[in-house]
Amino acid sequence: MSSTRERRIAKELGDLHNDPNSGVSAHPVDGTSLLHLKGVFPGPPDTPYAGGTFQVDIVIPDNYPFKSPIMKFDTKIWHPNVSSVTGAICLDTLGSGWSPVGTIKMALISLRMLLESPNPKDPQDAEVAKMMLEQPDKFAEKAHDWAVKYAGAPRRESLKHNYQQVAPPPPRGDDPARYQGYNKDLIDRFVHMGFDLDAVVEAFNFVGIDRNGGLDYELEEAYMGDITARLLGEQ
Repeated sequence: MSSTRERRIAKELGDLHNDPNSGVSAHPVDGTSLLHLKGVFPGPPDTPYAGGTFQVDIVIPDNYPFKSPIMKFDTKIWHPNVSSVTGAICLDTLGSGWSPVGTIKMALISLRMLLESPNPKDPQDAEVAKMMLEQPDKFAEKAHDWAVKYAGAPRRESLKHNYQQVAPPPPRGDDPARYQGYNKDLIDRFVHMGFDLDAVVEAFNFVGIDRNGGLDYELEEAYMGDITARLLGEQ
């Protein structure tokens, strides 16, 4: 006997199948289980991702629909709100913004919209966000290169985009004491995303980031998320 959760997913998949105009689709990975799905949607037009096909892994948690589906990109993508390494996604719809009335279709459409309107000020991948803010043309080129390589998008020589360059905030003096023992480059990676230097240092202290003897190093992805959440007032 199927569970209430499985019956709901079956209905959602049926609705998706009957709505080809939604631009998104989903199907069971093994053809039978409704608790592990693959979502598919095309890259939006007039973006570096246009013409590509993007696949998302979807795991239905035990307490769905009271908890959002767990999604990550299977297709590698250069996007500030998606990890370029793991495919992890930063999107309110899949976190605090989820509602029990939400659906798989709604979540996939939200992801497609995220490709249309990236949010580098709430990043999942700090390196990508920094490039988008400071070198939007270079970001668009690399995003398109990855879409061609990993998503099968056709190569285009002329790329149009509306990404705006944001200059990094001017430093408020070079007093090393403001960095409280943290490496300047480590802190400035967040400052260049538009966050205040003192707020970044406070977030590092709050999260308990290792000073590493003042040397620069790569922060683990979980720590990046905790720091960003603190900076955005979510902790």
